Amino acid sequence: MSAEGDPRDLVKLTHDKLSVDTVSDSVTCPSCGAISIFIGTTRDSFKGMKVMQLEYEAYIPMAESELRKIYTDIRARWPTVRHICVHHRLGVVPVTEASVIIGISSPHRGDSLEAVQYCIDTLKATVPIWKKEVYEADESCWKENKECQWTCQS
Repeated sequence: MSAEGDPRDLVKLTHDKLSVDTVSDSVTCPSCGAISIFIGTTRDSFKGMKVMQLEYEAYIPMAESELRKIYTDIRARWPTVRHICVHHRLGVVPVTEASVIIGISSPHRGDSLEAVQYCIDTLKATVPIWKKEVYEADESCWKENKECQWTCQS
């Protein structure tokens, strides 16, 4: 559990399996009555194709920098947010396992819920983390996020 202290902005990009408890514990504090968690997992199908796993790659220094920009935006929009934590998996992520876990704490649920939604949407649009879907028939496809600003057509 986090002590009251200064607000914490935590980022972890890892090849290790992610833990909801670790993220939740890192944003827990006595003055907050709300911890909102988002868990993005690997699903088993996409447009009728059987997905076997996802594979993620990232440009880590830029990804960390972009996440910190998101944190700054969150703190400007929701000043009561206390702690923010994003853990994102890299490498192979099997079906049902977490690719990303976001935890945000605040005194009341409204701010943390809105901030978590903003965080995942903005992460998908701006953070240089790339996803490849691997299908049953040894096929694969690098995916674009519809939110991604640098792939949008004019």
